[in-house]
Amino acid sequence: MNIEIANRLVNLRKEHNLSQEALAEKLGISRQAVSKWERAEASPDTDNLILLARLYGVSLDELLKTEDEIPMPERSEQLEGTDNLKDGSTYSEKETWGDGVNSGSNDKDEYVHVGFQGVHVKDQNGEVHVGWDGIHVDDKKKGDNVHIDKNGVYVNGEKYDKEWFSHHRHFPMGLLITVIYIVIGCMWNAWHPGWLLFFLIPIWYSLVDAIEKRNASHFAYPVLATLVFLCLGFFQFAWHPGWVVFLTIPLYYSLVEYLKAEHRRKQDRDVNLQQPGEESAGEADE
Repeated sequence: MNIEIANRLVNLRKEHNLSQEALAEKLGISRQAVSKWERAEASPDTDNLILLARLYGVSLDELLKTEDEIPMPERSEQLEGTDNLKDGSTYSEKETWGDGVNSGSNDKDEYVHVGFQGVHVKDQNGEVHVGWDGIHVDDKKKGDNVHIDKNGVYVNGEKYDKEWFSHHRHFPMGLLITVIYIVIGCMWNAWHPGWLLFFLIPIWYSLVDAIEKRNASHFAYPVLATLVFLCLGFFQFAWHPGWVVFLTIPLYYSLVEYLKAEHRRKQDRDVNLQQPGEESAGEADE
C-alpha cells in the first residue's frame, strides 16, 4: 500500500478516537491486519475499503487519493487471461471469483462491485447493498434509507414492522436470488457457476422454518452439503476429497436427534423434581 494512504488511515482512525483493536472489532478482522495497513505492509480489500469509507464518512476517492503516479500495465499483461465485456473493458477470472468484480464508470462516485460479501451498487442517486448481513438501500434524491436484516425492517431509522422479517413467507428470497443471478449473468456472463445461488433458496427457507419451529431437523442440511461440495469442485477443483462433506449428513441428523433426546430427558427430570413438592403442598391443604 502507498505510505500516503497508510498515514491517512492512521489519521482518520485517531480523529474518530478509535484504537486499532476497536477498529478491527468494527470491521470483523484482526488487529494485526489493521496494523499492517497502517504500516503500508498490506492493503484492505474492496469490502473493507467500503466499510472504512462509511465509518469515517468519506468517499473512496478521498480515502485512496495519492500524489504518486499510478503505473499502467503493459498491453500484453493487460490482455492475458481476460475476457472482453460489452463496453470493451476486460476482467480476469481471478478478479471475478476472488475478491469480486468491479465495474466503474468515468464518474468516480459510480461503481458496481460483486463479491462473496454481496452486491454493492452506487451512483449519483444513491446506494444499494445486498449481502449476507441484509439489504440496504439509500435513496439520496428522496433522502430515504431502508435497512432490512434479521432484526426487521427499518425505514429512516424507524422500525417499520416487527413481524415482516420474522416470517419467511414475507421475504421474497426466490425473487431476490433470481434478480442477482440475472444481473451477474448479463453484466459478467457468469451464468455458470452463478446458478449455484439458487441453492440458497431452500437453504434460507428451511433455516427460517427450523428457527421458528425450534427444530434443527427441518434445516435442509443435505442441500447445504451439496452446495459446499459444488463450490469446492468449481472454485478449488477439490472434487476429491470434497465428497467427504456428504459423510457429514448422517452425522448432522444423528447429532440433532441426540440433542433432542437430551432436551426431552432434561424436561422429564424437571417434571419429576417438581412433582414431590406439588404432592406435599396438596397434603398440607388437606
